[in-house]
Amino acid sequence: MQAVSPSSGDPVLVVSDIVKSYGDRTAVNQVSLTIGAGECYGLLGPNGAGKTTTILIITGLLTPDSGSVSMAPDSAPVTSPHARRRIGYVPQEIALYDDLTARENLRFFGRLYQLSRGELKTRVEEVLESVGLTDRADERISTYSGGMKRRINIAVALLHKPSLLVLDEPTVGVDPQSRNLILEHLEQLRDSGIAILYTSHQMDEVERICTRIAVLDEGRILASGTRNELLAELGEYLDHIQLTCQGFSAPVEAQIAALDGVVGVKYVGTTLDVTGHDAAKLLPEILTVLGRHGVDVAGLSVERPDLEAVFLHLTGKALRDV
Repeated sequence: MQAVSPSSGDPVLVVSDIVKSYGDRTAVNQVSLTIGAGECYGLLGPNGAGKTTTILIITGLLTPDSGSVSMAPDSAPVTSPHARRRIGYVPQEIALYDDLTARENLRFFGRLYQLSRGELKTRVEEVLESVGLTDRADERISTYSGGMKRRINIAVALLHKPSLLVLDEPTVGVDPQSRNLILEHLEQLRDSGIAILYTSHQMDEVERICTRIAVLDEGRILASGTRNELLAELGEYLDHIQLTCQGFSAPVEAQIAALDGVVGVKYVGTTLDVTGHDAAKLLPEILTVLGRHGVDVAGLSVERPDLEAVFLHLTGKALRDV
């Protein structure tokens, strides 16, 4: 059966109420989600939250106790050969042969995907270029850095042009430059129309590349939605702008308080605290008022609510607690 390429936004993966227990411990507890084409869906949670177990069920490598996982539009179970051919999986652990070169690894896995000789040759060169490793393709994997190995790991998962790419913490243990290259590549893949499921306990990665996010803890999805929808879980979330300044006065305070979006103004000693909506818009306006009144600003900082604050609010513990 020929796979149908989904249009942007069309459902690609449908997960319904999956449950998985090990003895008395429930690792995944009635998890449901849908991922569309061109969407990056993030599973955000600490180590032990159930992310990897969820991934193994979604890729058909683990059988749930109950619930179902299927690929749209034909509702093919992920355990079927037809569905598996449409999934690319990047595990936490490097799944490459150290004694082979990158190109040899790609050829080997391409044969497992049953790509024809001509298609395999073309796809190997295309994925090497996409991960920026064409010039190192004929060197053994054993000589690669951790970041380079992870990029080839992703290249392997892309060989057969999957409609769904599943990544389980693909930036663990890599240097900042490689981490940024991986995230840039995933952004490009998302924008090209591939559906992506991305697990991480790194909040900044999830915020950067994911269009929708689920907060997962103790095997259960506590909340899901866009970044702004999750921030709404905090109630009226406000940005905090703090400035160190001299020459502040009551008239200046009144003008800042009158700015659209300002909720509160407090000045103690040399510290001005402003709370309000949309710090990016407010900060230039505040600096304009201060400059007009000759107030000298020696320093400033901006704090904005983030997903870690949401996680703390929902679970009562820090994002990286284990």
